[in-house]
Amino acid sequence: MASIEMIVAARARLRGHARRTPLLSSPFLDEIAGRRLFVKAECLQHSGSFKFRGGWSAVSGIDPESRRKGVIAFSSGNHAQGVALAARMHGVPSVIIMPSDAPKLKIANTRAFGAEVVLYDRANEDRDEIGAKLSSERGLTLIKPFDEPLVIAGQGTTGLEIAEQAEEEGVRNAEVLVPCGGGGLSSGIALALEASAPGFRVRPCEPENFDDTTRSLASGKIERNAALTGSICDAIITPQPGNITFPILKRLAGQGIVVTDDEALRAVALAFTRLKIVVEPGGAVALAAALFHGDQLNSDTAVVVTSGGNIDADVFTTALERFG
Repeated sequence: MASIEMIVAARARLRGHARRTPLLSSPFLDEIAGRRLFVKAECLQHSGSFKFRGGWSAVSGIDPESRRKGVIAFSSGNHAQGVALAARMHGVPSVIIMPSDAPKLKIANTRAFGAEVVLYDRANEDRDEIGAKLSSERGLTLIKPFDEPLVIAGQGTTGLEIAEQAEEEGVRNAEVLVPCGGGGLSSGIALALEASAPGFRVRPCEPENFDDTTRSLASGKIERNAALTGSICDAIITPQPGNITFPILKRLAGQGIVVTDDEALRAVALAFTRLKIVVEPGGAVALAAALFHGDQLNSDTAVVVTSGGNIDADVFTTALERFG
């Protein structure tokens, strides 16, 4: 199981490789949110998302002989790029299984990082089955996108940085809004904050109709999404919370917050105009939650994670034309 000790160890392995991303603020966003707002810009991390942290943690954490044979992962894009880049930096091969409808930029970037990309139809094919077959045939080590302790530990280093940076700003109590797919980032941050900033509480944020974590937290058991496609927030669409991540969130997280695709796009535009950062829709759901669902928050300060910035040009253009 993931633990604070694993997060601290992952941070040591990440030192000198991952960026300490900035904690940004804007009086314009504070006014919209109705509270003090800080934005942890993980869209500025290597590979364009927080997933590099988990990718490096996992690749560096497996035994050298297994690592030499190579790694395999499945992802709609950000985990793919994080693992592919970490594997290249370690000088080992990687195979990434990606849905054929993933953003073109994410597919292209994953290939550019040196990975062999295998595309599949997410509506009709089973990525787990494809991954198991390739792993067996080639002796590759599978790095799961969120339900893997080494990955959760890497993502949890984001929480250690949030605690340090918030303390520098004099903040000791806040809600931490995190985009949530399978829960690797939100559970890792929750574990880190439990140990380093107990006055902070994670709030998972999800797109409408893909709110499996929000519903699971409400019911107390893992709930599954009815569909696997149909949101512009592709980066955080998963079938259900992880078997490892959900118990952590059930113990440590507050209620989930659900936003619409339009709210996510508006947050993309505001992140660009007010903070000068590029955020993808899935990476902007926590910012959308803080800006447009403030009535669901309980504190006068919120920290928002913008988890990724790998957005296709046409989607970014649409966001700016409609809401910029």
